[in-house]
Amino acid sequence: MKQGARIATGALAVAALAAAAGYWAGTRNPPGRPEATHQTAATAGDPAAKERKLLYYRNPMGLPDTSPTPKKDSMGMDYVPVYADEADEEAGAAKQLRISTEKVQKLGVRTETVRLRSLDRIVRAVGRIEPDERRQYAIAPKFEGYVERLQVNVTGQMVGKGQVLFEAYSPELVSAQREYVLATQAAESLHPAGSEARSGSDMQQLAAASLTRLKNWDISDEQLKALASSGDARRTLSFRSPVAGVVTEKKAVQGMRFMPGETLYQVADLSTVWVIADVFEQDIGLVQTGAPARIKVNAYPEQVFEGAIRHIYPTLKAETRSIPVRVELSNPGMLLKPGMFAQVELAVAARGQVLTVPVSAVIDSGTRQIVLVQLAEGRFEPRAVKLGARSDDQVEVRDGVRAGEQVVVAANFLIDAESNLKAAVGGFAQAQPPAGETTARMTPANTGHRAEGQVKPASRPEASTGTAAQANPHAAHAGH
Repeated sequence: MKQGARIATGALAVAALAAAAGYWAGTRNPPGRPEATHQTAATAGDPAAKERKLLYYRNPMGLPDTSPTPKKDSMGMDYVPVYADEADEEAGAAKQLRISTEKVQKLGVRTETVRLRSLDRIVRAVGRIEPDERRQYAIAPKFEGYVERLQVNVTGQMVGKGQVLFEAYSPELVSAQREYVLATQAAESLHPAGSEARSGSDMQQLAAASLTRLKNWDISDEQLKALASSGDARRTLSFRSPVAGVVTEKKAVQGMRFMPGETLYQVADLSTVWVIADVFEQDIGLVQTGAPARIKVNAYPEQVFEGAIRHIYPTLKAETRSIPVRVELSNPGMLLKPGMFAQVELAVAARGQVLTVPVSAVIDSGTRQIVLVQLAEGRFEPRAVKLGARSDDQVEVRDGVRAGEQVVVAANFLIDAESNLKAAVGGFAQAQPPAGETTARMTPANTGHRAEGQVKPASRPEASTGTAAQANPHAAHAGH
């Protein structure tokens, strides 16, 4: 009984103090008088204060409740006016992240300075080794005939310049040789006198026509001299490689018949090769003819082949959104084989001094890029940035930061601060409810215990009894 009396006495004392405080606050600022009156009177002599734009009144307890007119909360406290300049400051403060110094040190947060620098960019692409198209040769007879004998019978075989590839027999070729021999012998045997002179001239013209015909069939001068000196038409004709290189294609088969213009061999000089690099569409504007290139292949990972860009193709591959770029490389020792894949690095000239941050400082959400700027010890602000050119470890920032600012580059901090970052950039910003609805939720009539599950309505007497029991937990023991 004594303990209950003491508790009741204390409760009455607290209630009396609260009533006195409410009366005192009401006499200082009656409900009918707006809060703005005090602000206006205090700043009546300040012209700058008169120009301040009033936006709204906010809850004095920091709750998400605003009002367009002066009012009081459920505890009798006046709502605080918010002006346009103050709203900007509060919005900026709301975006900041605050982390204790101890936690910053534990996470190992590292920052680097935003600075101006010359950004030498490297454009990387995937390429393939191909033969130099200007150094490929096709061996295609210009007459009809048969493959009599093959001297080179394997694709990929190395051949020297002038090496015999195959021998061909052609009735048409044999007939042309005999015609040339007979015409030459007849022209030499006739004397230049009278009708014989005219006949000799005709034979000379016939011999010249036969010689031209043989030359048009790519009969070499050595073979023609041997034919003229011996006077015997050869049954077969040898076809030789025009260059030293590799047989990249062989269609000739022993005994086959070929037609005029049919390609029987293809030989490529691989002392110089091409690298066809597929440069992505967004990077092609940075690539220029004559720029140096570095090539690596998987077969020789420690070796770098250096060349230069010789041509940028005028068409784009729709399936890969890339444009072919041709790089020429010398190929000593024939190390580079056609068909090899290559990693290509194309040097791009710098565009002067640009504002840069480390690549690790940028957080890419897929729709925008963000960096964390350190404002002070333990205070960070996320900022959206617009990026430009990129090098191996630096990226150009066109908007969002200033030179000299500190940006966070430690990945472990970014992972740990993910939830804070989402809050700072508006990831879980919620729409504010109407002022009337918020105020109604904050009144004592709406406070109480939260019930889980389905609540069935109870009769009024039972609800009153339950409420009274909750309001006075000692009532059940009053009779003891």
